[in-house]
Amino acid sequence: MSAVTSPLVWEHVQPAAARRLLTGAVDAFAERGYQATTTRDIASRAGMSPAALYVHYPSKERLLFEISLYGHNAALEVLRSADTGATPADRLRSLVAAFTAWHAEHHTIARVVQYELAALSPEHLAEVATIRRSISAQIEQVLADGVSAGEFEVSDLPGTTLAVLSLSIDVARWYTPHRGDPATLGKLYADLAHRMVQA
Repeated sequence: MSAVTSPLVWEHVQPAAARRLLTGAVDAFAERGYQATTTRDIASRAGMSPAALYVHYPSKERLLFEISLYGHNAALEVLRSADTGATPADRLRSLVAAFTAWHAEHHTIARVVQYELAALSPEHLAEVATIRRSISAQIEQVLADGVSAGEFEVSDLPGTTLAVLSLSIDVARWYTPHRGDPATLGKLYADLAHRMVQA
């Protein structure tokens, strides 16, 4: 069982049956994609009948929304906690290292929350988009601070923010444990991001 789908990560989800359905959905969506996953697939992974799913969640989309909400909030918290350092360069390196390591360590849920957004309802997508804007703002602010301090040279702040975020996020698409240690990967990507913007 991966760290992402261990009961400890989802202990806030009660009762236990709802938690099993949620972790089953994470694995199914990551493996098969949202569209190809059926409620039967999810229920089977949870050791339950398809009808039991609707006792806890009104739809497959609601499961995806709960996963997306949790995953995005967790990623945002990782960034906020990592925004430390004496200089913008130190802060950027810390942010990128932590964000990259999180996407590697939690690649299963990260793959779902980053690549299945289109399946969310408009209302749920809007809620998740608010969190995504906060994630972008965290990176954009440190880049702007670096420009102001003369440490960074950034001609397109929104575009560079997207590029830095994309480095970390894309890890979820290809990462498997044999591809290296998340912390080591985080350090490498921190170095790459810093080189992108160094004045």
